Amino acid sequence: MKGTIEVNGLRLFARHGVYEEERVNGNTFELSVHLVYPIEKGMMNDDLDGTLNYAEVVEVVREVMAYPSQLLEHVVWRLHRALTDRFPDIEGGMIRLTKLNPPIPAEMDGVAVRIEW
Repeated sequence: MKGTIEVNGLRLFARHGVYEEERVNGNTFELSVHLVYPIEKGMMNDDLDGTLNYAEVVEVVREVMAYPSQLLEHVVWRLHRALTDRFPDIEGGMIRLTKLNPPIPAEMDGVAVRIEW
């Protein structure tokens, strides 16, 4: 049986952006990470070893976000690669990365890049 482990609304400070001021001053980013994973053992045995530990997922995301990229597209690719390398049983998923305060003179909730596989 497959299930989806979700981390929603994770907010982290990071220094991603094309402009020098973005890499110097940084920004707040919000992430949603949904990972399709075989969860039957966790469901049946009530044991963390039978599922995907979302605390470890958050730690992988923190590690990736600590290294600046110019493009959000590059960050989500690095997140995808790091998560699927660390947890090879992931069967699919979605990552959405939102820059909450982009340097654009307009009122908005943010700009985002989302990938699904």
